[in-house]
Amino acid sequence: MTFSSTQTLTFDQFIAQYGDAPRYELADGEVIDREPTGPHEAVGGKLAAQISMAIAQAQSPWFIPRTCLIRPYSDIATARRPDIVVLDETMLSSEPYWQEAPIITLRRSIKLVVEVVSTNWETDYARKVEEYALLGIPEYWIVDYRGLGGIAFIGKPKQPTFTVCQLDGDEYTQQQYRLRQPIVSPLFPKLQLRLDTLLPR
Repeated sequence: MTFSSTQTLTFDQFIAQYGDAPRYELADGEVIDREPTGPHEAVGGKLAAQISMAIAQAQSPWFIPRTCLIRPYSDIATARRPDIVVLDETMLSSEPYWQEAPIITLRRSIKLVVEVVSTNWETDYARKVEEYALLGIPEYWIVDYRGLGGIAFIGKPKQPTFTVCQLDGDEYTQQQYRLRQPIVSPLFPKLQLRLDTLLPR
């Protein structure tokens, strides 16, 4: 899943070359090709639809952008492109890039990020957990609909797992849900969600 490059890029170089290409993100100067599959996009699309309905019902000033980059560090060449991100529109006037490009740098702008797990599951369960917690994002959901994550992360036997990470101080506490279990989100307490309804047909 890694795009081969002869040199590493700075954040600004990445934005200039790949800012409008939703397949790519940047990790420590290395360009990563996310290569989403059809089933991956089906799961993300179904979940985004349910979150959008919950936002509308709550009449919150939040929305899901069509595409968005998150810059977790100001001093490291990293730019993440979550499968779903929920932004607070009332906070975006403070974002330094927003008027020119959908790039988010401030913790108060982001309410939720979601990653739908693919073959690079290590990044979703380890590195991004750390990055999103350090940025101060209140909730992070990991949707492992194929049960790809390592046993250390999702247990044994491996099975489809939905993990809700809730920020507690500067770290996430994690709650895992399996098929047929109602998923509880502190951010969306009225959202009726089960992993079963998200699976590709």
